[in-house]
Amino acid sequence: MFDNTPQRVARSNPHRSPTVAKSKADLLQGTLDLLILKALTLGSLHGWGISKRIAVMSGEVLEVNQGSLYPALHRLEDRGLVSSEWGVSDEGRRAKFYTLTDAGRAQFAREEKSWSLFSAAVHQVLQAG
Repeated sequence: MFDNTPQRVARSNPHRSPTVAKSKADLLQGTLDLLILKALTLGSLHGWGISKRIAVMSGEVLEVNQGSLYPALHRLEDRGLVSSEWGVSDEGRRAKFYTLTDAGRAQFAREEKSWSLFSAAVHQVLQAG
């Protein structure tokens, strides 16, 4: 027999895609911010140093490119979560060094807790039979 019950079909909704894209972008942006804040909990660094520290801490799995890193650093600085000052790198080059502020440390603690809850929930879903 033919079933006339309406079926839900996953379809791309052009009216929702900016929201979905924005949500995904927000998640990725928030994740990058969290990684940067974590890198700076270990001490002040210049941009390339932050990128390298994230790579090392992730076992070389995560790579933060400069095109994502510097806008994120500026955003975090605008929010008062990091401060910056010019200095000289180990290679003798002039570089901007970023430091976590007290507000940045507090934000990192909140975001780390939130991320832990989120990632545990995703893991639980993936393990469900």
